[in-house]
Amino acid sequence: MNFTFEIAKRYLLGKKSTSAINIITWISVIGITIGTAALILVLSVFNGFESLLSGLNNSFNPDMKVLPAEGKYFEVSDDQTVQIENIPGILGISKTVEEVCLFEYKETQKDGKIKGVDNNYNFVTSIDSTIKSGAFKLLESNRNYGVLGRGLSTNLSINQKDAITPILVHMPTRSNKGMLGKMGKEFTTIDVYPSGVFSVGSEADIKYVITNIETVTKLLDQKNKISTIEVKLSEDHDEDEIRSSINKILGKGFTIKNRYEQEETFLKVMNIEKWITFLIVLLTLGIIAFNMVGSLWMMVLEKKQDISILRSMGYETKQIRAIFIMEGILITGVGIVIGTILALILYWLQKDFGLISIPDGFMISAYPIELKWTDFVIVAITVFVIGWLASLLPSYRAGQVSPFVRQEI
Repeated sequence: MNFTFEIAKRYLLGKKSTSAINIITWISVIGITIGTAALILVLSVFNGFESLLSGLNNSFNPDMKVLPAEGKYFEVSDDQTVQIENIPGILGISKTVEEVCLFEYKETQKDGKIKGVDNNYNFVTSIDSTIKSGAFKLLESNRNYGVLGRGLSTNLSINQKDAITPILVHMPTRSNKGMLGKMGKEFTTIDVYPSGVFSVGSEADIKYVITNIETVTKLLDQKNKISTIEVKLSEDHDEDEIRSSINKILGKGFTIKNRYEQEETFLKVMNIEKWITFLIVLLTLGIIAFNMVGSLWMMVLEKKQDISILRSMGYETKQIRAIFIMEGILITGVGIVIGTILALILYWLQKDFGLISIPDGFMISAYPIELKWTDFVIVAITVFVIGWLASLLPSYRAGQVSPFVRQEI
């Protein structure tokens, strides 16, 4: 194997009789280099977006959420609340209630969701860290305040400096559900004054107004009923044990979701987009690999005399083929190493200097990027396999060379 490697290395680095072979060979290396770097960076950018959006959603979503398996609302007693709070691994809980409604600000109307939360909500979710303007204030001097998503604020044309005009929240009375097209006695209306705007980079930005739970409960005429129990967990929590304990306290008929399950659809879509983009770049790399097939084939034709001499010295067909497979692996290996270094340099430039910016209007100024060691392994193995496959046909041709040059067809 060492002798095979030495021959392959000499063929790669040594002078060729035709300069075109050298040029094509190094074009192959450059192509694999660019392809490797592109694959790593594509995965890294998707990792960056996933981490960014998941991090923002984590400020809106709790570590764990308890909601009814059927229906919208349920009741929980004070005794059950205390029992849940005392479960090992739970740092705090927040009761919330939400419902679809119609928002009206001045002459603009928009449907969305009103969410009532208790005083623990900010501790459980860290929603105040996503406030982009104003403050997280829900009730003051018997006046209802609320924070709303950035998208909803834009759609309603909210004026943050206007402290007089409230957002009118219209909710159809329980006996007249579905009559959203009529504005009359069929609706119960409350005033919510905008106190701040939050942004979590998800659908919540265009749907939610968050206010105090007492106001929403009164609006819905649900008294002591709630929609969810949102839970904050300690770092060393046992999720299975906590799920089991909550089920024992509340009984059957409840669904308990962790962070991933709350954003399962979003994360699956992101994952699908990530790997589709990866496959598109991989297809481009596969096309580039045809250049390597050509360079290896030309090298086989150039080295026919060397191959004949090796065969006359006792080299078997599989050993001859191994030389050119090793040649392809060397070309691929050089491309992988240089491509990885190039990807790391571009990663550093993007991370520290924002080399590629994002158009104005997004929450960040440059594309986020995050490296994972698993991506390096996936890319290296994938590119290596492509290089190995590209070398099979030329190596097969090399194995057909006869020990006698004149008899070689």
